[in-house]
Amino acid sequence: MGWKTLDDINLNGKVVLTRVDINVPVADGVVTDATRIERIVPTVRDILAAGGKPVLMAHFGRPKGQVVPELSLRVTLPALEAAFGQPVIFADDDGGKRAGVWINNMKSGDILLLENLRFNEGEEANSPEFSAELAILGDVYCNDAFSTAHRAHASTVGIAAMLPSCAGRLMQTELGALESALGNPQHPVCAVVGGAKVSTKLELLGNLVSKVDHLVIGGGMANTFLAAQGVDVGKSLAEHEMKDTALEILSKAKDAGCEIILPSDIVVAREFKANADHQILPVADCPSDAMILDAGPKTTKRINAVIAACNTLVMNGPLGVFEMEPFQTATFGMLDQIAARTKSGDLISIAGGGDTVAAINASHHGDDFTYISTAGGAFLEWMEGKTLPGVAALEA
Repeated sequence: MGWKTLDDINLNGKVVLTRVDINVPVADGVVTDATRIERIVPTVRDILAAGGKPVLMAHFGRPKGQVVPELSLRVTLPALEAAFGQPVIFADDDGGKRAGVWINNMKSGDILLLENLRFNEGEEANSPEFSAELAILGDVYCNDAFSTAHRAHASTVGIAAMLPSCAGRLMQTELGALESALGNPQHPVCAVVGGAKVSTKLELLGNLVSKVDHLVIGGGMANTFLAAQGVDVGKSLAEHEMKDTALEILSKAKDAGCEIILPSDIVVAREFKANADHQILPVADCPSDAMILDAGPKTTKRINAVIAACNTLVMNGPLGVFEMEPFQTATFGMLDQIAARTKSGDLISIAGGGDTVAAINASHHGDDFTYISTAGGAFLEWMEGKTLPGVAALEA
């Protein structure tokens, strides 16, 4: 760990510029899911407890360097105040006040929110000038937004070079969880990777085969690997043009001693809809006019046996079309096993990605993983073995 935490810097009386991710869903002017807001509460509370003055910096939507009123962070104030249990000052420009004036007027115990950083084109451009404008507002920089750490922006990289910098509690927790999953894990390690396309997760698969002992591939990605091995997958979603790439990944896995687990039996249907007529068949017997929509019970049993023998698991993607009955069976059956092993203290389980989190929540196991990341692109890039600019900036 080459980065500091809130415990390593004297925050008493200091203005702490705190990069957070509160890019939350909104409908009719109301935040509909405050999960990301709730996750920054420990950082803000610890800054306040240490005598610091937290100034929250965030983006919202994609205004592309323009002031777009409907993308103002003002909409998050009620949810922020509910999460913190106190008022939050919003530093807009009403009455001609600039951010610095608002900050200078802060009292001990106050929390202040700056307007959408992406209203300034210098944010996404990582402009030295905008970075300096931000840095001059505070004494300490705290990055608590792992989900934006894969972006080299002014508020994630530029400002870190200009102020004493540290990771917030959420960032600290996320990095610690990921380190335990892939950096220095307890073997045996199992990775579950699903989703529609191999082409979107090439770097991920290439990185994982050299780091894990078992790699479970599900969803449309599994169909591509099956087709590459000569299996007729009928009308299933598959990237037939990725045959050579799939075979290369299988070869690399064999050389690395990584077992790749693909479906041995499948659930097929001729219509892509909930409760469609379906069959459970050996993988070699997929009808030419049918689609593979889930892994079968023998495959699920095999996956669960592997999970039962592992100490660490990382998940990014479901095994089938979990959104539709009855094609969630394999995904939910696997999640039941992961949850049971995690709750018994026998498994470190880390999951991330939009579809993954949705599947976990749908199976009612949202509280049963060691850690569930709300970071999308940053989580994926970390799993791919890439250096994240926002993390590197803290280490520097």
